Amino acid sequence: MASTTIDRIPLHVSILPAFGIAAWLVVGKVGLDFLALVLAALLLGNVIAAVYHAEVVALRVGEPFGTLVLALAVTVIEVGLIISIMLSGDRNQTLLRDSVHAVVMLVLHGLAGLCIVVSAFRERESEFQVEGAKAFLAVLIPMATLVLVVPNYAISAPGPYYSPLQLGFVSAVCLGLYIAFVFIQTGWHRAYFLPVGEQEDAAERARPSGRTALASLGMLLPALLSVVLLAKSLGPALEAGVQAVGAPLAVVGVIVAAIVLLPETAAAVRAAARQQLQASINLALGSGVATIGLSVPIVALASLWMGQPLELGISSGRSVLMLLGFVVAIITYGTGRTNLLAGIVHLVLLATYVFTVFAP
Repeated sequence: MASTTIDRIPLHVSILPAFGIAAWLVVGKVGLDFLALVLAALLLGNVIAAVYHAEVVALRVGEPFGTLVLALAVTVIEVGLIISIMLSGDRNQTLLRDSVHAVVMLVLHGLAGLCIVVSAFRERESEFQVEGAKAFLAVLIPMATLVLVVPNYAISAPGPYYSPLQLGFVSAVCLGLYIAFVFIQTGWHRAYFLPVGEQEDAAERARPSGRTALASLGMLLPALLSVVLLAKSLGPALEAGVQAVGAPLAVVGVIVAAIVLLPETAAAVRAAARQQLQASINLALGSGVATIGLSVPIVALASLWMGQPLELGISSGRSVLMLLGFVVAIITYGTGRTNLLAGIVHLVLLATYVFTVFAP
């Protein structure tokens, strides 16, 4: 079948980065409250634009390198949001913990569950590479446990904190695990992350031209810069808004995670609708792995430089819920086939997590 290419980039994703940077230069530094909604809309638009450009580059380089490009772009956005908010307002010490925990739960249950449900309506049982899914979980589970659970039981620092030495060690471990995973994903066991039957035709039909991919790569950097600058301006307004409605401060981390994952969610659901569940799983679980493997070391380094401690340990109740989620995920991804029931179970666990955020 003859391949078609993506030769035109939509106008809105081309001009949004310029509008975002211009808005920050004009009003972002002033912090006018009544313009917060405008800046928020531009922030969300630039997140979508950045992930769109990353997706174009990803389609050009193909799987599994494509999902790696998307994961790196999402990580840059998340790190920018977290550090920008940490540098503004009251310096939220729990933002990294809340956002990482939210990303893990959202990708493990929300994104994966939604993709499984969408795929089940197209095909009652969907297949995927069980070795690839198990590789994701084999890295995600220890990293999430080290970052979110072990700090509660370390005795070098009181409370749910790591000492600077412990934080540096855990950050290095997370980064090392991520590098090892990338080596496996793109090298020795690349086949683990390709669709069952290697559905190359669909990817080839959507493959953009080299000129389009280079143009998207050039526009990706200003889009990411715009996200970081707008996030820095919106940080205080976001925290003030959450406190004004009486919501727990952890909601800020959930919002950050949701903003970061929204465009990737759309890409994963589209893949599931095309009966490409393997690509959906790569996107979902890959986001969780990249979030901890890259975001935690970078934010930890920034916190050490700023002299700001990071409260990482989650409560015992949330630890149990996360453990339950991993057990269910092991069952879901342990056979290489999944169905509607598995997707519903994951969505129920997501609803439970969201409920406990507002009613801990």
